[in-house]
Amino acid sequence: MGTLDKHCTGYKIDDVFKSNALVDIRACNKPVVKSLFRGVRSSKFRHVYGSPSRREELYDNIPITRNAHDSNFCAANPKFVAIVTEVAGGGAFVVLPINKTGRLDLNTSKVTGHRGPVLDVKWNPFNDNIIASCSDDCTIKLWYIPDSGLSCNLNEWLIELRGHRRRVGYIEWHPTAENVIASSGFDYLVMLWDAGTGQILNTIDCHPDIVHSLAFNRDGTRLATTCKDKKIRSIDPRSGLVVSEGICHEGSRSCKVIYLDNERLLTTGFSTYSDRQIAIWNHTDLSEPLHRVNIDSSSGILFPYYDYDTRMVYLAGKGDGNIRYYEIVDESPYIHFLNQFISGCPQKGFGMMLKRGCNVSRCEIMRFYKLHTTRNVCEPISMIVPRKSDQYQHDLYPDTAAPVPALSAQEWFNGISKPPVLMSMKTGVSVKTHKPQAFVSNEATRNDTNYRMKFAFLSKETVPDYRPLDMLPEIEKNQKTQVNQNMKFQQIQQKLSNSLVGKFTNTTDGDEECNNMKENSNSNDIMKNEYQMKKAFTRQCEELNMLRKQLAHRDRRIQDLEDLVSTLQSQLKVQRLQ
Repeated sequence: MGTLDKHCTGYKIDDVFKSNALVDIRACNKPVVKSLFRGVRSSKFRHVYGSPSRREELYDNIPITRNAHDSNFCAANPKFVAIVTEVAGGGAFVVLPINKTGRLDLNTSKVTGHRGPVLDVKWNPFNDNIIASCSDDCTIKLWYIPDSGLSCNLNEWLIELRGHRRRVGYIEWHPTAENVIASSGFDYLVMLWDAGTGQILNTIDCHPDIVHSLAFNRDGTRLATTCKDKKIRSIDPRSGLVVSEGICHEGSRSCKVIYLDNERLLTTGFSTYSDRQIAIWNHTDLSEPLHRVNIDSSSGILFPYYDYDTRMVYLAGKGDGNIRYYEIVDESPYIHFLNQFISGCPQKGFGMMLKRGCNVSRCEIMRFYKLHTTRNVCEPISMIVPRKSDQYQHDLYPDTAAPVPALSAQEWFNGISKPPVLMSMKTGVSVKTHKPQAFVSNEATRNDTNYRMKFAFLSKETVPDYRPLDMLPEIEKNQKTQVNQNMKFQQIQQKLSNSLVGKFTNTTDGDEECNNMKENSNSNDIMKNEYQMKKAFTRQCEELNMLRKQLAHRDRRIQDLEDLVSTLQSQLKVQRLQ
């Protein structure tokens, strides 16, 4: 160990405690205790570790794309995982159910509607069956994936977004508005789309060069971009005005950006000496970063992934074998290194699972789907907080973003802003069981309701059953049949009474008894069936719109093929005449 201080030259630590050098120590300007014993910052995520998957849990034999584009090439949600693949003569990606692990068949069905290589894929945050993809053919397409997965190659899209003049590199869904998607192309344009109608909401043309990344903030009121001109910009996506801009990183390689909340940004890039860096920014003033950290001297581009619930940032470099993770705080230096997951296999891309898809019984706070560079393997990696209990941990799982939009695309474009709708990780286990009406913000009220529902059977009186065991099935069957018949008879009788009451009200005016009969017969049905009718009506409207879009695209495809056949026939006639 070295000397105590520059004013205490000649005294080492062993000499201090073995000799009577107390006077010299007191003569030092800085206290010795602070330099000898540094405190450890308290954090419940200090011991987070990465857990790789077993061999049978891997997605094996996947022909992962070899494209050199700076993208993740993978996207995951609680139902599916999508991976961009290498296909001759066009672009394709494979969509697998989340539980379909193991070795993949060579003839597995793919999404094969693009005419060029697929550059980016993103799942709809409000519908786990819809995925968007952008390609080298200058288009963005939306696809519907059934719950059972693909049974054949899918080449019929829901909607096609055309507007970019060159290839589309990156896409990003809006976090709160339904059917709003942002795209950036190699034509230096950023476009905002209404995916429901296929219209362009806004075109942002403030970039003089290629856009390297784009990200929305938590409520979708700001859009941050990094560009090849080394600048970071904070843009109002509805008006297209640049609110603030500044030099991001001095290096010439690609920079990536994510929003940490509604105001702060995190960027990754390179210094002038090719050192990899991360920086924290305030989006109102991008002239200077709040904090900048040098990481290492590797050449792989760093991709940041942020978890809003735990406030943790994960950094994974393309070509690296490790994942670094940090914790974000509100005070300077705003970011603290926690640990890293080290692996000997380099990665080509990562897919980040939505928080509602994590396994709460394992204390899993994040899951990544790692695409290997040297092997055709996609490996799930779980980030786990070590806890002895397997019960639900309230401090690890605050309310997270729900698969419910806060507002429509037109409302957002008209100037309305809302925070994302939240759901409980304890009650909203999956998308199917999630009900937006059950959201409760008060933790004590929610716990009290759960306990009352759990122990409601204790307040009921137990009635003994003395029927013989061999007669129970037949008795219960007869009882169920009788109950069903009574319910059907009551429904028919109620419909007849409603029709009679309607006729009677049309022939008589101002009769008080008739009005009472009508109110009594209809009020209960309206209260009970209003929600089911609305839900069924909404579902049928969505299916009807989807079928209409598919029919329209099929008719358009038929027309194109007929035109092609007619042109070929005309060419054949010309050749025969010659």
